Amino acid sequence: MRPAVSDALSALVARTEAEFFRALNAIVEPLVRAGCGSPGILPTGLIVLETIGARSGQPRRILLAATVFDRCVFLSTVRGDRSQWVRNIAGEPAVRYWLAGREERGRARLFAPGRPLPSTEGMPVFARTVAESLLPAATLFGWCFAVIAPD
Repeated sequence: MRPAVSDALSALVARTEAEFFRALNAIVEPLVRAGCGSPGILPTGLIVLETIGARSGQPRRILLAATVFDRCVFLSTVRGDRSQWVRNIAGEPAVRYWLAGREERGRARLFAPGRPLPSTEGMPVFARTVAESLLPAATLFGWCFAVIAPD
């Protein structure tokens, strides 16, 4: 395939994918905000995370898989800081999220390659132990994590 055709095809696929997920999120997000699929009996499920855009300064919402330990929400991505929500948290750690049908506010601590380890002071004991013992090693493989402690 010629480079121009390949670039055009890649751009079309990227736009189509973005539009598909935007349409899917428009249906699924209200359900998750209402509590469907949230962590509960099982510690892992879906949440809606609202961050402040690093460049725009505007609220940005995304559906993410999350695990809850000791009232703290653990999020991760193998995409590292290519994930916009990671960049947004790096710029502004105060977040809003919906868990089990309730709106919550908290402060995210970002564990990411090349970044200093965040303070876990004030986190509940079990969540703090998990964050301090597992997350720093996992960042060596390029993963990024955020741990949100509720306000």
